[in-house]
Amino acid sequence: MNIKNIHIGSLIKSKVEEHQISMERISRFFESTEEEVEQMYHANSMDTDMLLKWSKLLRFDFFRFYTGHLILYAPQSRIDNVFRQKENTLIFRKNIYTQEVKDFILDKIKTGTMSANDVVERYKIPKTTLYKWMKKI
Repeated sequence: MNIKNIHIGSLIKSKVEEHQISMERISRFFESTEEEVEQMYHANSMDTDMLLKWSKLLRFDFFRFYTGHLILYAPQSRIDNVFRQKENTLIFRKNIYTQEVKDFILDKIKTGTMSANDVVERYKIPKTTLYKWMKKI
């Protein structure tokens, strides 16, 4: 799985095959022809309503791939982690790392593609968080 370049159609097709869902059931669910479903498998991106339907049908959150992409390739700066409301109350936002993101990062370290310090610098993941992940493997 490539978190940087997401091809949502192939990810959906993979899940369909994993769950062994028939084309007939999918066609009925989407009220589409087999050709239209096949076109979705080849789609690099798709409408969020359609992606939500796929998520419901396959009982899998396909949006998590995009969340992972945002965490890795558009990380929030430390200043952006604090928001001010009208009453000067501080609200802290904590990044949520999906299992896919953790696996992606840990694979980079395991294969020697990146060091732990490289990961911390490039993706702005706190050292303590990274080392906790590494401890669990």
